Amino acid sequence: MAAAKTIGDYLIQRLHAHGARHVFGVPGDYALSFFHELESSNLQVINTCDEQGAGFAADAYARVKGLGAVCVTYCVGGLKVANTTAQAFAEKSPVVVISGAPGTNERIKSPLLHHKVRDFDTQLKVFEQITIASTALDNPQTACREIDRVIDAALCHKRPVYIELPRNMVSVKIQPDYLPQETSLPSDDNALNEALLEAKTIINTSKKPVIIAGIELHRYGLQDEFLQFIDKTHIPVASTPLSKSVISEHHPLHMGIYEGAIGREEVRDYVESSDCLILMGTFMTDINLGMFTAHLDQGRSIYATSEKVYIHYHTYEDVSLGNFLKGILQTDINKREHTDSPHPESLQQLQPVAGKTITITYLYQRLNSFIDRNTVIIADTGDAMFGAMDMTIHKETKFLSPAYYASMGFAVPASIGAQLANPNLRPLVLVGDGAFQMTGMELSTAARYDLSPIVIILNNSGYGTERPMLDGCFNDVQTWKYSGLPDILKAGRGFSIKTEDQLEDALQLSRQYTKDICVLDVQIDSADRSLALERMTKAFAKQI
Repeated sequence: MAAAKTIGDYLIQRLHAHGARHVFGVPGDYALSFFHELESSNLQVINTCDEQGAGFAADAYARVKGLGAVCVTYCVGGLKVANTTAQAFAEKSPVVVISGAPGTNERIKSPLLHHKVRDFDTQLKVFEQITIASTALDNPQTACREIDRVIDAALCHKRPVYIELPRNMVSVKIQPDYLPQETSLPSDDNALNEALLEAKTIINTSKKPVIIAGIELHRYGLQDEFLQFIDKTHIPVASTPLSKSVISEHHPLHMGIYEGAIGREEVRDYVESSDCLILMGTFMTDINLGMFTAHLDQGRSIYATSEKVYIHYHTYEDVSLGNFLKGILQTDINKREHTDSPHPESLQQLQPVAGKTITITYLYQRLNSFIDRNTVIIADTGDAMFGAMDMTIHKETKFLSPAYYASMGFAVPASIGAQLANPNLRPLVLVGDGAFQMTGMELSTAARYDLSPIVIILNNSGYGTERPMLDGCFNDVQTWKYSGLPDILKAGRGFSIKTEDQLEDALQLSRQYTKDICVLDVQIDSADRSLALERMTKAFAKQI
């Protein structure tokens, strides 16, 4: 690859060097010159219908591939991706947000240029609050250093960063006269050794240790080391809603999802009765903890995060999850011979009944046996996600959902990012009708780029998650003929489903149509919901 000659060139080369092959976005005049450079580069531009769709696609791309990028114009585009960037920050997804901006030569005497909100740095100030690092490339002498600084921060902390690129800076020549310096988390070897010694003593003297595998194991690429650790120690493992599929759920030591009172009772009982609870990179959020119905005793816990380690009531600063896991893997931990831990329920062979009205329970049981090793499940917020918790995922990182930030509208655009990040995967999208109406027309983008998601729309006439909490006409949405969308797109195939046999036919045909978008409009009663969602909404309702 030729050496970069301009600021735009250098930014593109650094994205490519860190694994990005696509940039999602919507063009606008302040970003057009950079879009032109992207089009001439070895990165492919993926134009989405809306900036929020681009942001969600880049987020999913980052979760699968390791780094995502979204490019938009100033304010009218940038502020549209504020929500998706906030989600990436909350759930630790390394997305590079690139925004075009008015040229530095256009800002003299603060003219009222279009798209401007208040001051020229208003958008930059907004993104400073929802990214781990941010910069405005308004100085050619520091531009390369700033690009490396923020991208390295994204990769180090697994969180989004923001780069503002004035349009007159894109083609400015640069002469980088330094070596990029990698950013790394601080490390305290003395604290690490003390933490390992205390952890070893507690684990080896415990009778019933349990591991809760968290999402940071995936974000920091520690799944192989984690598998080595559980294979070495034979300690049973549970995951959380956000970390579902952090390891294969067919692993013999995997118990299922722990989510307090919302999850399976046998998993909850086993975890909460443990005398040594090992939390590896787990987010202690309300949804992960079953709306705080979880009962986890800090006095019996070893809690390792990306920044520090807590053991009982001791805190070890500057000891990262990665260093702790690699260190404990080399520590003499007793191997457990037998455990009485629960296991996920075995798959049921269902026989569809002709003419029988479909239910949420039947739908998810059937989908559980439909998915295979090449399926990535992408679940939107609501029963699309909660109903999927008991599905068994075949391989690691094959389930994506916004299980902490819980922004509706994630799943459809996320399927674009996931399939472009790994073309060997076929997305199975689980989305409610309310969430679909927010971003579902990104299926147009999927059609344009020859992608083939299978989209299951839970059509229950509105916001089914909210109805049990507090119902009213504000929970209703307009009824669409979702199965007719392929006719509008002139691509894909649609299915209208009310019965079990209609679902069976649609799934079989979707399996055959490997190159097509398939839209399954699954029409369910507005009062039908999964048991997990009923428990969740009861917990929510107490807080309203």
